[in-house]
Amino acid sequence: MTHAVIAVGPDAPIREMVESMRQWRISALPVLMGDGRVAGVVSEADLLVKAQGDDTSGAVTARQLMTAPAMTVSADATVAGAARLMARGHLKRLPVVDGEGHLVGVVSRGDLLKIYLRPDADIAEEVRSELVAQLVPVASGTVHVHVEDGLVTLTGTVSDTSLPDVLARAARAVPGVVNVEADIDVDMPVH
Repeated sequence: MTHAVIAVGPDAPIREMVESMRQWRISALPVLMGDGRVAGVVSEADLLVKAQGDDTSGAVTARQLMTAPAMTVSADATVAGAARLMARGHLKRLPVVDGEGHLVGVVSRGDLLKIYLRPDADIAEEVRSELVAQLVPVASGTVHVHVEDGLVTLTGTVSDTSLPDVLARAARAVPGVVNVEADIDVDMPVH
């Protein structure tokens, strides 16, 4: 997410919006109310439709052009959640808001794709410490984690039949994981 966001007020004229987009090389601008809440978004497509009328008077404003209400994502949303919203709405950028709807940043398609550049060692450490250590008690077995190019391979032996599936599903949710292969044997204790 980008925290330094270029935005406009609802009374911004076309010229100001076009200049901001050109200067900052962005394709959309959040429109903020005076209290910092996101009221809408003006995109290049919105401006192109109006530019056909060649408004030189400055009479057309962001309030008239913006798509409202704006599609936003919560600051505590997951990467997958933000990606789903962007895909459904065919959006290049998505304003990120706090609990009261105040703008805190913008996430772009490029921001979401960067997660797949996460180092394998970081992914492996998160899978080990966040999942395996919490889900596989020492008495229940041993699971080894190997990551290569975002592909997580889980191997080992556990005594709970549900653990292999639970571990695989949990590992898929770790940012940067491309896929998970689980080759975990279940060794039930004999009574």
